[in-house]
Amino acid sequence: MSRSPVRVATLTLSDTRTLEDDEGGHLLGELLKSAGFTVTSHAVVREEPELLRAAIGQIAGAGSADAIVTTGGTGIAPRDRTVEALAPLFEKTLDGFGEAFRRLSWDAIGPNAILSRAAAGVVRGLVVIALPGSPKAVELAVTRLIGPVLAHAVALASGKGGHHHRHAQPAKDGARDEEQRG
Repeated sequence: MSRSPVRVATLTLSDTRTLEDDEGGHLLGELLKSAGFTVTSHAVVREEPELLRAAIGQIAGAGSADAIVTTGGTGIAPRDRTVEALAPLFEKTLDGFGEAFRRLSWDAIGPNAILSRAAAGVVRGLVVIALPGSPKAVELAVTRLIGPVLAHAVALASGKGGHHHRHAQPAKDGARDEEQRG
């Protein structure tokens, strides 16, 4: 029984980019498709927290996506406010995403990796991931983190999949019970 592909909406946060010159957003869409996801929509949103929150709310309310991936606005410049805009929306934070992203970035760019505030969380049952605007950062995140994990994260966040928290009890011969191998 195969599952339908995960539906992903993408947003580029920028005061200067348009749909025509949005290199990071185009790359994000192509990489997500290559990873087997369905990209349901893409938009460029000005770097204003209320506009980002409204866009997230619209996507969540429409039920057209299982996840939202944003690019841009995760640095430390004065206009970089993506993390602050998303923080009040997150019902759960996925701290491991940002930690893993910075760890992998360290290998690529060294200490400048600490300046990234890539983040992820759950908003109304949707996985929401905020990536830096750099095409190299987008490629790193999609190929090394999002591609391998997103389908499982979506299943958990939506309640359609999950862990079976059974505790293995060793059998008398030390082997695990077949039911617990699941």
